[in-house]
Amino acid sequence: MIDRLAIFGATGDLSARYLLPGLAALRAAGHLGDGFQLTCADLASWDDERFRGWAATQLDRHGTAWPVDAREAIIASARYRRADITDPADVASVIAGAGPVAVYLALPPALFPVAVQALHQAGLPPGSRIVLEKPFGEDLDSAVELNRLLAALVPEEAVFRVDHFLAMSTVQNVLGSRLANRVLEPIWNSTHIAEVEIVWDETLTLEGRASYYDGVGALKDMVQNHLLQLLCLVAMEPPISLGERDLRDRKLDVLQSVRPLTGDDVLRRTRRARYLPGRIGDRDVPAYVDEEGVDPGRRTETFAEIELQLDCWRWSGTTFRLRSGKALGADRKEVAVRFRPVPYVPFGHGGEALPNVLRFGLDPECMTLDLTGIGSHTRTFVPLALTARMEPPDLPAYGRLLLDVLNGDPTLSIRGDEAEEAWRILAPVLSAWSGDLVPLEEYPAGSDGPAPRQPYGADPA
Repeated sequence: MIDRLAIFGATGDLSARYLLPGLAALRAAGHLGDGFQLTCADLASWDDERFRGWAATQLDRHGTAWPVDAREAIIASARYRRADITDPADVASVIAGAGPVAVYLALPPALFPVAVQALHQAGLPPGSRIVLEKPFGEDLDSAVELNRLLAALVPEEAVFRVDHFLAMSTVQNVLGSRLANRVLEPIWNSTHIAEVEIVWDETLTLEGRASYYDGVGALKDMVQNHLLQLLCLVAMEPPISLGERDLRDRKLDVLQSVRPLTGDDVLRRTRRARYLPGRIGDRDVPAYVDEEGVDPGRRTETFAEIELQLDCWRWSGTTFRLRSGKALGADRKEVAVRFRPVPYVPFGHGGEALPNVLRFGLDPECMTLDLTGIGSHTRTFVPLALTARMEPPDLPAYGRLLLDVLNGDPTLSIRGDEAEEAWRILAPVLSAWSGDLVPLEEYPAGSDGPAPRQPYGADPA
């Protein structure tokens, strides 16, 4: 296990909300000892004392689930260095020390190439690892080039392209539910499943993240990585094992089976939109273009939806719809597996049987099976829902990812060929959207999103 972690971009939102609390969780669970060293680097001209004060404030805000002594131990282990990630000398001063180091690039993706080059010139100690946040690259070409730079720096097994969705307990239960239950696996195919929706709709707006989000948008921020990874777990063939190679090989199979989107497909099967002024709960929300830090000329979308087909025996004829939006009226974060209706219902005029839907709730984490029942003393259909709440995980998602990095287990990270394949899927969408071939629709903040388009998703075959 590596006992040194260096975070570049350490004063940002990612460190405050996720990395520092994740480390506190690891300390509380006994995974980090007194010898753990945390070096935090950023452009701010701070010293150790100021950084530790800032870190204490952030942990008091975002890490209260973990004991005070664990939080204090992480703060005490931290030292701060002012460093420019583009300067190899600065980088060398941050990673200096005995033994290998795990380097976490909590930076905008545009900085990844120059950061990797600086690390190469600074000289990483043997056995070191590098962690990159999503999105990995900005398009296919940049992802291929970034993979080339990384291959010259460290072996592939030392590269962690992290996606914290993969460490969520419900996400892992997608696999568990499929593969460990005989009642599901025989019907986990297009004969029985009509549609799978993978949705991350949220009431949150930018929350001060315009400097990042306005250059990325919903498609790159959510669909290209998080939602495509969920698609892989839902649709993959059963792997021989859940080991790193077997699992990631089967995920790659899914991405390679996605039917390429033609120009007409992009127009019919994708949507983009951004929010107008509105009201969410008890707060008024300005239009996206009026949010601080937004450049209206970028025409960044805050809502993205894409409909995919898989060319393989298991899923031919099933529609996969991936959707994410901000500033919506309600949070909806789930994988919804919609089964086909039964061929015949022998209940006279009881009405139409409701479709069976298996829902994997992502936030909060739960599972629900929607069934159809018969009302008491009647022959009319009534909905039934069986819900299972998940036991709280031992570690938060980022705690699990950090532990995997320090232990050198890349199973829940994204392999280089996976990252490139995901960009290939979206390349025609990015091209069409950048050329305004797909209209940029609008929706009021606090609504359900853009109005339904008719006809939508025609010719699903």
